[in-house]
Amino acid sequence: MIFLRSLLFNLYLVALTSVLGIGGFAIRWFAPHRALAYAQFWAGLLLAGLRRICGIYPVVSGAEHLPPQGAALLASQHQSAYDTLVWLTLLPRPTYVMKRELVKIPLFGPLTPLAGMILVDRGAGAGALRNLLRDTARAVAEERQIVIFPEGTRTLPGERRALQPGVAAMAAQARLPVIPVATDSGLRWGRRAFRRVPGPIHLVICPPLQAGLKREILLAEIQKAWDEAPLPRCG
Repeated sequence: MIFLRSLLFNLYLVALTSVLGIGGFAIRWFAPHRALAYAQFWAGLLLAGLRRICGIYPVVSGAEHLPPQGAALLASQHQSAYDTLVWLTLLPRPTYVMKRELVKIPLFGPLTPLAGMILVDRGAGAGALRNLLRDTARAVAEERQIVIFPEGTRTLPGERRALQPGVAAMAAQARLPVIPVATDSGLRWGRRAFRRVPGPIHLVICPPLQAGLKREILLAEIQKAWDEAPLPRCG
């Protein structure tokens, strides 16, 4: 049954993304200012299908730690493609920090810069950091909620990686507290996995870390918050 439901969802994902991706040409040409709302619409339909077809749904705790409005900086664990979708439905004006090469994804990729995403060219050296800080300042001025995945790539549940220092540079630039977010999304939608396992995906929004922490301390505190987050320890 899980296999059949996963197959049906994958077909739904491809069909929905293809149809809305084609519709995205009109957004790019005639209404680029609507790109973020269009992406949020797509993500909402996709996650609604995931809930209905596969029985996977979010359980969010700690929402009181998010500011009621304005700019914010979230440092989230990254275990699944789910993590790159869910914040489009949970935050009013989200901005993801993402690899620039994702712009090359057919149909939806070209919409990412129009939606205000922060694109990082990992091969640009010091220039990448300058661009990251410039775009961080722009996102804060626009009162966007920035979502960064400090692990740098999707990890397995329970796996630990050295955190990338970009989040510390962004926090210093933005002068914002960092809000760690722990998740167990990999238990339901694994990295490069075909199967989607029914059940809740937990998102634990931890108390904000004070602004102005030194890089090493900030990275350690993010990891500590993830480790101590009250996530269920079973699938």
